[in-house]
Amino acid sequence: MVPANVLSPPVRLHTLLLGFQTDWLSLVVLVTEIGAAAWYLVSVRRLAVRGRRWSRWRSASFVSGIAVVFVATGSGLAAYDDSVFEMHVIQHLLLMNFAPVLLALSAPITLALQASNRGTQRWLLRVLHHPVVAVVTNPFVVIFLYSGTMIAYFLSPFYQFSLEHPLLHDYTHLHFLVSGCLYWWLVVGLDPGRWRLTFPMKLGLLVVEIPVGTVLGLTLTQSRVSVAPLFHTVTDTHAGGSIAWVVSEGFTLIAITIVLIQWMRADQREAIQADRAEDRALARARAGASGGSVEPADTPRPAPAGAPDDGGVDVGGGGGRGRQGLAPTAPEATRVVVRDGRLVPADHATRATRDR
Repeated sequence: MVPANVLSPPVRLHTLLLGFQTDWLSLVVLVTEIGAAAWYLVSVRRLAVRGRRWSRWRSASFVSGIAVVFVATGSGLAAYDDSVFEMHVIQHLLLMNFAPVLLALSAPITLALQASNRGTQRWLLRVLHHPVVAVVTNPFVVIFLYSGTMIAYFLSPFYQFSLEHPLLHDYTHLHFLVSGCLYWWLVVGLDPGRWRLTFPMKLGLLVVEIPVGTVLGLTLTQSRVSVAPLFHTVTDTHAGGSIAWVVSEGFTLIAITIVLIQWMRADQREAIQADRAEDRALARARAGASGGSVEPADTPRPAPAGAPDDGGVDVGGGGGRGRQGLAPTAPEATRVVVRDGRLVPADHATRATRDR
């Protein structure tokens, strides 16, 4: 019998605060995280030089998401991920829930499209249109990966097997993060994509996750054996299961609140657009009756401050403010919109509409 303080050693505050990971893989991950944050901030600066504004909340969200990934994989928390099940569960929640939501709310794909040159824009659009991307981001595939990851990993012998093989264990961290990003990009993401879910569908995805979290939490908290007998005690397993259950259910409620807020803002935007269309129609009617001139119906008007975006993505150079909190682009800029499930330049979509 292995003593409990060896299988599940006590967590020490000193190690949590100062136990940074210095192995070669952790350092590579740290450099990647710093590079990602630097790219985002440089891209925001590039837009500012062009006279275009990017939301500070989105910038803060991206940097915070990167920081959460570091806490999960490179801080003292990671020093306990293979010995204390509670810490491993917290790491799992950070990588699959907290970091992906922050990254999704930062709209990095939109930023990349707006801040990059034409060649990079074309390459990004080809990637987004690729059949493999369409399959991987399919809502049914995403929900299977996200839910299946939690159930299969913690309720099968694979969990202990991964602890016995450090490189495989490190891979699971990447899998957690990627599957979490795919899921939360669909639910709360602001970027354009192949699959555009309605708000009721997004709420449906969240509701589906509630019983999954309940099954996982109940199974772990009521288990009579350790989730990994060579590494954790039964008591540690119960404690980790309680954390997984409570935090995952609470986080789902937070996510539902975010989706409801986005829904209300979308309704507000549609109401504003309907009012503008009605005003333009009334103005045209009055101008026709008086023989005067009137503003063309398709003349863009700046959105009110704080109004939610409508899914259009400005890319290219120049200009003042438009969708996504940015200004209408200069003539050489390219606007990318979603048409028939594909991201296409807006001028192409307009020509196609006229041809029909």
